[in-house]
Amino acid sequence: MKVYISADMEGISGLVDAEDVQPAGSDYERGRVMMTEDVNAAISGALSGGATDILVNDAHGPMRNLLPDRLHQRARLIKGRPKPMSMLEGLDSDFAVVLCIGFHARAGSPGVMSHSFMGHEIEDMWLNGQLVGEIGLLHATAAALNVPVGLLSGDDAACAEMAQWDTDVTTVSVKLARDRFAAELRPVVEARAAIQAAAHNVVAELSASSREQSQSPPVDPCTLAVRWQSAAVATHLLGIPGVTMRDARTVEAVGKMVDLYRLLGIFLRVAASLTNQGPYC
Repeated sequence: MKVYISADMEGISGLVDAEDVQPAGSDYERGRVMMTEDVNAAISGALSGGATDILVNDAHGPMRNLLPDRLHQRARLIKGRPKPMSMLEGLDSDFAVVLCIGFHARAGSPGVMSHSFMGHEIEDMWLNGQLVGEIGLLHATAAALNVPVGLLSGDDAACAEMAQWDTDVTTVSVKLARDRFAAELRPVVEARAAIQAAAHNVVAELSASSREQSQSPPVDPCTLAVRWQSAAVATHLLGIPGVTMRDARTVEAVGKMVDLYRLLGIFLRVAASLTNQGPYC
């Protein structure tokens, strides 16, 4: 059984601030260790549950965060960027399940380090009229590839957000948000044990039977809308064929879900070239 792990960083055990998750941060190197060990917990659980092949995608920021020499030896790793499918690079219908480790809530949420892809620069996003962040877009894209999301770990806000998309996804809360840069932390040993147990149970259930998706794949065509802080970003994105303007700061595009996910990556590259804001300003 092939298992896919998408690993973000803001929802990792023990991490609460930009200093923990950005390469220039004073605690970033420690954060990389913490991230790798949370992912290792998921790998160990998946293997004991029956996984035979595990692919891990480093999905945070520069996508060079996980430590290959500390990663479980049974897992393969996709590291670096750019990647056409970003947080889902390498995923296809051959995989049985997606495990999301270290995820965070969308922009505007009270969750720890909450944002949608570009921190302050993206104010809101909508998929088919529903407010969405990284969690919802990943879930919808995985569904379009016919792969269910089985597990998500992160803070309590991220877990609640996933439940809004699919109540059948197992969630593991590793911290309780107190503010955007503060949290009540679950003991690390306990948090990793919970991730490992949840990964085991999800994969074992799939090994024993056929896990059904509780939410059908989005019906194409889908509509993705993104509201930017800067009107200049929206204006520049109009140069992409098929992109239209909803208002001075909001653009939208219509198409297949997988194509829209790829298109968002182009949006982000354009926006990054026009702005100098850090992800947590």
